[in-house]
Amino acid sequence: MSYAPVNGLSLYYESHGVAAGRPVVLIHGALSGIGTSFGTILPLLAQHRPVIAVELQAHGHTPDVDRPLTVDALAADVVGLLDHLGVAVADVFGWSMGAAVALRLGTDHAARVGRLVLASVTFHPGGLHPGLLDGIGDLEPEHLHGSELHEAYLRTAPDPAGWPALVAKVRRLDADLPQWPASAIRALAAPTMIVLADSDIVRPEHAVEMFRLLGGGVAGDLVGLPGCRLAVLPGTTHGTVPQRAHWLAPMVDEFLDA
Repeated sequence: MSYAPVNGLSLYYESHGVAAGRPVVLIHGALSGIGTSFGTILPLLAQHRPVIAVELQAHGHTPDVDRPLTVDALAADVVGLLDHLGVAVADVFGWSMGAAVALRLGTDHAARVGRLVLASVTFHPGGLHPGLLDGIGDLEPEHLHGSELHEAYLRTAPDPAGWPALVAKVRRLDADLPQWPASAIRALAAPTMIVLADSDIVRPEHAVEMFRLLGGGVAGDLVGLPGCRLAVLPGTTHGTVPQRAHWLAPMVDEFLDA
């Protein structure tokens, strides 16, 4: 088990895969961890490249600190981890909350990012289906007792009694989601792959809008393929995106090697 002293945190991370090449950093979703977000796809990606999987503040093996969860702070923690490991540039693959952190890395720490894979991401709250977060203020820790997320937390957290505090912090994060202007998406330097479930919490129209802002959708036979991709996973929900590893891994591998 490896920990990095970063911004007052003892940040848990794992290193996998081959020694050579640019690493890809995996950033999990809210209330999740390495196993519940990337347990299936991690070994597939690690066959071809170095993989660094991180568990963010208060998630998985990483202890909580007296600090709210914000996308800005979590992105700064990942930069601190790269500094600790001596990694100048990494590719980044984030899912859900982790995709928002990855997007913040791409816009605010562009020099540290090679390529981005953003699964189930929005760049403003209107990207979610209407009413989706209307009841987020009523989410209580016990509502998730017995779920895969809660069971994994009990197995990995240094303080299993910290579940209520984590749920409260995620609830506050979801009540004030990060957002980016369209100009920031248009100016994103990193080639980007957007991944969406066909029954995701993100509206498909929003994913297409983001794809267009990134320069996607131009006739590749005429002007050359743009440096971005859009993948819509059929028969998939937001929560089952991590289970589509055998679909995702070859697409992600091909994109990162492009």
